[in-house]
Amino acid sequence: MIYGIAYALAPAPVPKHQYVASNLATEFNIALKKCKKCKVYQPVDYKVTDETIVQPDLFITCKEIRKKYLDFPPALVVEILSPATALKDRHTKFDIYQQQRIRYYLIVSPEEETIEVYEIENEEYALRKKTHAFTYTFTLEDCEATVDFSEIW
Repeated sequence: MIYGIAYALAPAPVPKHQYVASNLATEFNIALKKCKKCKVYQPVDYKVTDETIVQPDLFITCKEIRKKYLDFPPALVVEILSPATALKDRHTKFDIYQQQRIRYYLIVSPEEETIEVYEIENEEYALRKKTHAFTYTFTLEDCEATVDFSEIW
């Protein structure tokens, strides 16, 4: 549900989408192994407001989730594009995550095999990197996570 409007679920993700999602979760889990605070989740409802509930493909939070859903902004969100969700991921969800001041927003394109890393700067997302394979270090509260994105394809 976004802004009180119920959206039908998109078709089930294709195998490459799920493969990339699984590999991303693995890479972030490895990078955060020494960090006991920050955890990787995929997918879990994120209740932004009573009228807006989204379900990111993957997110990281460094706070305990005490409900059956996330009700506070995570530290990092990942959306993996598909033909059915790309417009919503690039615009609607981009705006929601930016308004919530989620520090990092990653948009992953399995078709193009590219990752876009956005980081909040002056209350707006700034594109930090967009390419196929690279290593990037994320600062997540008291933890750092260095991820090699060449490992996800």
